[in-house]
Order: sequence, then C-alpha cells, then structure tokens
Amino acid sequence: MGTRSSASSSPSHREDDHGHVLLFIPQPTQCSLPSNTMTTAPTTITAMNIKKKKLKLDTANSKKGLATRSGLHGVILASLIHQLRRRRILHQRHVFPILSALSGCLLLLFAASSLPVIQHQSHFSFGNAVHVGSDSDAGTSFTVPASGGSLSRDLWVSRLSKLYHGCSNASDKFARADAKTHPNRHLLIATSGGLNQQRTGITDAVVAAYILNATLVVPKLDQKSFWKDTSNFTEIFDVDQFISFLSKDVKIIKELPTKGGKALTPYTMRVPRKCNPKCYEKRVLPVLNKKHAVQLTKFDYRLSNRLTADLQKLRCRVNYHALKFTDSILEMGKRLVQRMRMKSKHFIALHLRFEPDMLAFSGCYFGGGEKERGELGAIRKRWKNLHASNPEKVLRHGRCPLTPEEVGLMLRALGFGSDVHLYVASGEVYGGEETLAPLKALFPNFHSKETIAGKEELAPFSSFSSRMAALDFIVCDESDVFVTNNNGNMARMLAGRRRYFGHKPTIRPNAKKLYRLFMTRNNMTWEEFASTVRSNQIGFMGEPNEVKPGRGEFHENPTSCICEKSKEKAGEVLIPRNQTNNLDSINKDSSDVTEEQLNEDEQEQSDMDYPNGTLTTSDGNHLVKREQPELEEELFSD
Repeated sequence: MGTRSSASSSPSHREDDHGHVLLFIPQPTQCSLPSNTMTTAPTTITAMNIKKKKLKLDTANSKKGLATRSGLHGVILASLIHQLRRRRILHQRHVFPILSALSGCLLLLFAASSLPVIQHQSHFSFGNAVHVGSDSDAGTSFTVPASGGSLSRDLWVSRLSKLYHGCSNASDKFARADAKTHPNRHLLIATSGGLNQQRTGITDAVVAAYILNATLVVPKLDQKSFWKDTSNFTEIFDVDQFISFLSKDVKIIKELPTKGGKALTPYTMRVPRKCNPKCYEKRVLPVLNKKHAVQLTKFDYRLSNRLTADLQKLRCRVNYHALKFTDSILEMGKRLVQRMRMKSKHFIALHLRFEPDMLAFSGCYFGGGEKERGELGAIRKRWKNLHASNPEKVLRHGRCPLTPEEVGLMLRALGFGSDVHLYVASGEVYGGEETLAPLKALFPNFHSKETIAGKEELAPFSSFSSRMAALDFIVCDESDVFVTNNNGNMARMLAGRRRYFGHKPTIRPNAKKLYRLFMTRNNMTWEEFASTVRSNQIGFMGEPNEVKPGRGEFHENPTSCICEKSKEKAGEVLIPRNQTNNLDSINKDSSDVTEEQLNEDEQEQSDMDYPNGTLTTSDGNHLVKREQPELEEELFSD
C-alpha cells in the first residue's frame, strides 16, 4: 500500500476497482490549542492577560477555519448539484428507450429460466478445495473445503451410545422347542433376492416355524435371481452354529425326513407380505396339518413387523447370533478390516448402489440427458408390470439413491475431511469412473476389496456374488462409520445390526429433504449448504432412539432388542422412550390381518401358489389362487 499524500486545496478523484468514480474532499487542518497555554505557576497579571489575549486569538482563528471549511463545502456541494441536474435533464431523453429494452431482455431471460433445463455439474480441483459449479452459469459456484471444519462433537462415535446395549434373551414365558414342536409338521422356505434380502427371509422363517410349532428345514437360497449365485446355505453360513444356537427355540434339521423309505414331498404355497401370527395359523396351519410338509416360496418380508416382544427377540437371536458366516468368509473379511485399520485409525464404509439395473427400476433421472433416458429406459422394459416412470414424483418421495458426488458432499458437510479413508462396497457403477470422479476428488483415499486384496486372495469368492457381498458386509459392519446412498436391504440390515451392537454411527441420507438442497446448492454458500445438511440429517445418524418404536422395518430398528443401562440418563436421548418395548398391546393376535398388512394383503393374498387353483381348509373356506404375479423387484435386491 502506498503512503497517504498531503491534502491539497481542491477536490481530487480516482476510479476504484469497479470503475466507480471516487471524489475526495480535502479537510482543513483542525486548530489546536498550544501545549503551553497554561503554565504551572503564573507569576504576574501581565502574563495572565497575554495568555487570555492569545487564547481569544486562537479561538477566533478556529472559528475562521470553520467558516472557511463550510464555505469550501458549500461551493463543492453547489457544483455537484448543478452537475447532477444537468445530467438528469440529458439522461431523461434516453432513459425510457433504455428501460424498455432492458425490460424486454429481462422478460426473455425469465421465460427461458422457467423452461426445464438440465444442468450438468462441472467438477474441478483447485488448491486445497474442490469447486463445484454449473456449466450453464459460470457465475454461480461454491467452493467445497478440503477440511471438514471444526465441530463440537466426535464424528466417530454416537452420542449416548454407552447408555444402551443389545438384549435378546427369551423370557421365562417363552416355550421351549422340545415342549411345543409337533413331529408331523415340517416347514421349508425358499428365499429370494440377494444375500441380505435372503437373510431377512431366513430370520423370519425361524419365527414362522415357532408360530406353527413346526420343525424348520435349513432354508434354500435363491440361485435363480439376478445375481445368479449357485451357493447353498452351508457355503455362506455356518449351518452347525445356526442349528445349535437355536435348538432351544426351534427344532432345525438339514433335510426332510423320509416316510416309508420315501422323502416327503412338500406342498408349495405363498403367504402375503406382513402376515401376522393369526394369519399363519389360519392360512398355513390347516395345510401343514394335512400335508405334513409345506414350502413357502419367495419368502421375503412375509412376516409382520408387529409381533410380541418374545418373538421380536427371537428374530434378533437369529439375525445377530445364529447367522454366522463360514470361517473362510470371516477370515477374509477380517483381513480386509485389518488392512483398512493399517491405513488409518478410523475409516468410513460406503455401500454405494448405483448399478444400471437398480437405477432403471427406480425410475429416477440423474441428469444424463437423452443418453441416460435411452439406456435406462431400455433396461426398464424388462419388467412388463412396471408402470410409466415419474422421476419427479419418485425424487420428491425420497426414493432415488444419492449420486456418488452427492454422497461426497453430504459427508464433507457433516464434517469429514479429504484425509478420511473411504472403503466403497459397490457393484457396477452406471457411468463408471466418470460418475465416481467427483467422489474421488472429495475423498482421494478411496478403497475397495479389489484394491486392498489381490486377485488370488479373492479367487475363492469372486465368482459368487453372495460371498463377495458377505465380505463387504463384514467390512461395513466393522467400520467406524457406515454410510449408504440408498434404503436397500443391506442398508436396513446393517442399520439394525449396528444399533444392536453399540449404536455405531450409521448415516442414512434424509433423501426427502436433501434432494431439494442438492438441486439449489449453486444458489448458496458452502457454509449455508453444510449447515442445512447437518440440520436435515438429524435423526438419520444412528443415534439411540432417533426412530420411534414400531416405525420402519424391524430389521433396521430392532427396538425390542435394545435395553437401557440407566433409565435416569437415558432421558437425554433425542426421542424419549414413552412407548414400551413390549408390543403385546399393538398386536394382541385378535385378527387375521394387521393394519400394516391391509394394503399389501389386498394385492398379494392371491399370490399363494396352489397347484390345483383352490384349496379347502378345515373350516370349509376356499382359498382361491388368482394369476396376478408379484413385481420381480427382488431380481436385483441386495
């Protein structure tokens, strides 16, 4: 900066950085009293008079200076007023045509902006930050900091998690298997979908067998779905652990027994989704008593969320204790976790679902123009029962997965910096590296099982999608923070499991609110964006009691299996527990169909696969099969 110059006797001007003229008016030097106006010890009256005269002279000079200053200001002000009046007269001759032209341009711009314009985000790195802006408007952009910022909380732990623990022991009233199992009742189930969807079916099958007082045959895994995995139960799970751990609850055998030297032939049927105990007793039990062996097909989410506390705890014993991966899968999974720990003390695991089939089925639109519409539209035609897609409606209801870039922005806004190590569990990503580039720019420490393990190590698993999914499941479960871009089966199963085992941070996007924010992010600063993300994500971070009991799928919110260590301190949680964990009052088994089942049951009760079309029950009712096949969503469900 230059030194300040002395004031001149006339006004001066210069232009600022924006071309505006700045007028400088010199200020006269203010008069000040001499430092020796008063003496410490005046000795004569003459000296006093001299000082009084000098003081009057100084005062007069001061008034004269003020008058001079006022006169100078008046001249300058009058000159400025004259110039402004002259310019206004000249300006009025041209201002109205200019205003008319400007108004027309503004109207055209407003009309153009109201049309649906696809904005493709541009991404580039600069220094220690990532700039994200719109190609259509180079003037709007916000800078994403490399650092997550300084927050008042620890990102790697859940608040108040120490006050809760998993609890799934049966009560004294819960009948043991040896006292209630009927010898001539055998239940089989055929699972559907990917590994985690099949896991829900296996869990609910044990509870269904308990309700029916039947012996459960080790479930059959789906080998015909989209994943085309030929693995059987014993190649994914430790079957001996499964049978022995649940021996007090349900009798489980590996295969159907023979009768007269011949194996029993199970009767095949299907139950509606969300079927409660009364539903099983009315629909399945009569058939089971008559045929002695029944196989329930497409067994996923076929059991009500609302059960008694003891039945819910049985679900937890199956899911969190009895279902254990085989030793070979566990060993490889632990090896992957150890390698991530060697890279960093803490790491995030991201379950990223962005496969072309999944996106096509969702009916969402991700800004890829006609190319995307054509490619995903062609895939969508595989499902003949799908209605026409409505991307805006699906997005508004929060049913669209976040893009990799949006996941990265959400994590940065929540406080995770670019130095964080990210393990990504995903299949084929639509758009490949181009789609992943923004996420990798935000989090350069990007890993997957393929990058931290050699091909030879993964060879025993790589040809089997369920075994590869099991490895990702282990790493995600053991991660310090788990995040997902979707609300699929793996996300739900891991959310519930992480709650049960200590409420480890589990970030699930509040898609209903975040989608609006992502659409308008170029109209705000980064600070505003980050603050809004943190506000929207309250209740979606895996904290204790952030979901009210009974809300959502039980597998993602196993309220009945989570107990408080200290009831006094537990009052500090986000949502006070004013509802009992015992859901007996919710479902008293007084009706065949629960409230949550009504809509789905009306659509799906006709899906039971009776080979002869009708079946007469013991009470004389006819159960009729109608040909209305279910939507094959499980073809690519994880």
